[in-house]
Amino acid sequence: MGETMIGVIGGSGVYDMDGLEGADWVTVESPWGAPSDAILTGRLGGVPMAFLPRHGRGHVHSPTTVPYRANIDALKRLGVTDVVSVSACGSFREEMAPGHFVIVNDFIDRTFAREKSFFGTGCVGHVSVAHPTCPRLGAACADAARAAGVTVHEGGTYLAMEGPQFSSMAESKMYREVWGCDVIGMTNMPEAKLAREAELCYASVAMVTDYDSWHPDHGAVDITDIIATLTGNADKARALVAGLPERLGGERAPCPHGCDRALEYAILTAPDARDPALLAKLDAVAGRVLGAG
Repeated sequence: MGETMIGVIGGSGVYDMDGLEGADWVTVESPWGAPSDAILTGRLGGVPMAFLPRHGRGHVHSPTTVPYRANIDALKRLGVTDVVSVSACGSFREEMAPGHFVIVNDFIDRTFAREKSFFGTGCVGHVSVAHPTCPRLGAACADAARAAGVTVHEGGTYLAMEGPQFSSMAESKMYREVWGCDVIGMTNMPEAKLAREAELCYASVAMVTDYDSWHPDHGAVDITDIIATLTGNADKARALVAGLPERLGGERAPCPHGCDRALEYAILTAPDARDPALLAKLDAVAGRVLGAG
């Protein structure tokens, strides 16, 4: 048994976390560059926690420029075992209304301008993202959200777009009617893929702020309404996070879904052909398997 450490990546509107005991902003150096910001660490309900504002305090990073690899690497270096992603999204479903939360369980990745893997020339690795989120962690998030009074939808496909522009109406209708997506956002990819490569359990909490451009009434929605929903969602997200320690507990058993063993058979490059420089960068992410030769 190990120790649980919960890492929360906060999206638009969620730039800090209340109630941490011994709260301290720490700077974590990563060989993959600087993370989005310093990381707020402390304890909540006796369980170690780390909070990273995805866009940085003041919202300085666009979805494309978020340093995804550095963020995941930094959380892993701190000892995080479970990553909860909180992000704003648009909805393709009438029943997934603004103010509701969706516990995402699948993705379609339409991003194209981001580094999507820790592995590459000199150390090739292939992990499965057939089931890209952790059901155990997602269930805990759903339960905590319900306890906080949030309307929650368990399960949904998230369309990850590059941005920063929002969808055209034709794109929105295609994602909804042809591809069968449920929500749309700009930041969960490659984040979820990188968390899997780092052998971290990952759950995505998508906070609905609006109906994407498919909705016939979308044009009538005032931007002030969307901002108000975003602010309300941030308060709900903090309440959800506050309920996670008691649901996950302080002791960490192996993930029943194998998230923490994703690299077991993923490395294909022979030991004598591996690039030492890349191996050095992978010390936190893949040290468990690379350290064993």
